[in-house]
Amino acid sequence: MLDKLLYALARPALFSFAPETAHHLTMAGLRYANALGVARLLPSVPAAPRRVMGLDFKNPVGLAAGLDKDGAYIDGVAALGFGFIELGTVTPRAQAGNPLPRMFRLPQAHAVINRMGFNNGGVDALVANVVKSAFYQEKKGILGLNIGKNADTPIERAVDDYLHCLEKVYPHASYVAVNISSPNTKNLRQLQDASELDSLLQQLKQAQLRLAEQHKRYVPLALKIAPDIDGEQIKHIAAALLRHQIDAVIATNTTIARDAVKDLPHGLETGGLSGAPVFAQSTAVLAAFKAEVGDALPIIGVGGIMNGADARAKIAAGASLVQLYSGLIYRGPALVGECVRALQD
Repeated sequence: MLDKLLYALARPALFSFAPETAHHLTMAGLRYANALGVARLLPSVPAAPRRVMGLDFKNPVGLAAGLDKDGAYIDGVAALGFGFIELGTVTPRAQAGNPLPRMFRLPQAHAVINRMGFNNGGVDALVANVVKSAFYQEKKGILGLNIGKNADTPIERAVDDYLHCLEKVYPHASYVAVNISSPNTKNLRQLQDASELDSLLQQLKQAQLRLAEQHKRYVPLALKIAPDIDGEQIKHIAAALLRHQIDAVIATNTTIARDAVKDLPHGLETGGLSGAPVFAQSTAVLAAFKAEVGDALPIIGVGGIMNGADARAKIAAGASLVQLYSGLIYRGPALVGECVRALQD
């Protein structure tokens, strides 16, 4: 109850700030709360172990990429009880992202629209933050590192950026997520098309096997896909993932659809829509992937999880693990424990 009470008190103040400002204040607050030991006063999250991708997760509820792009707040985030944490998306070189404002709350719909544009400090900064964190040094849990391409890298050379980032993060990641589905980097989703995807996955797999031999450690690869794909695209992406023996799929990223929010303030802002309105669409894509891959490929379900019942629905649709992001904005840290309890065997 303490986590619910604290967030109920803090939320009105946070919502009085611009969304990106509120985000930075929240993350800084988590860091200081952890450093001062306040985080230990929060209710403990129960154990609900899962083994997925050959990795042991203490529970199946993770943090989605985007909340901590540079790994600057790992220890504070870890104190919330996540079963795994995904950082990024990170690019080879630092970049500022898109102009402000670039994040918008839609409270009536429990939704967020963002067009951040992979703003991050670059892959070397991410690795430095990871290495100095207690979470990493003390091997406290599963850490996913999410990689992308720089905005000014031509799409025909995108694979070079992914390979560069993979080389850098591989020694420090529990798994690596490959983001080809953000709507906020020009032409990025083109990489989901058949010919581009096949070439990208082939080169990533070759690099993964080479790095596994070099580091004497196999780090799984997961591909993050968009919800805005049709049945034929699902079939060819699923086939490519199986053909190249990619280890998992993350379904899904944000949507460019606006039907559910077009009449709301900020509802027609460009960018990716997340939160409650994407739940049905992302879960349908998840289920369609499950129908294609069966048990051959684990799926991480993300998109619109606002309560424990939503987390159960993702698992019922075929996910092995779930991730949260926008739900945390509207529900606060209590959502983590609620979802874990909903998924206990």
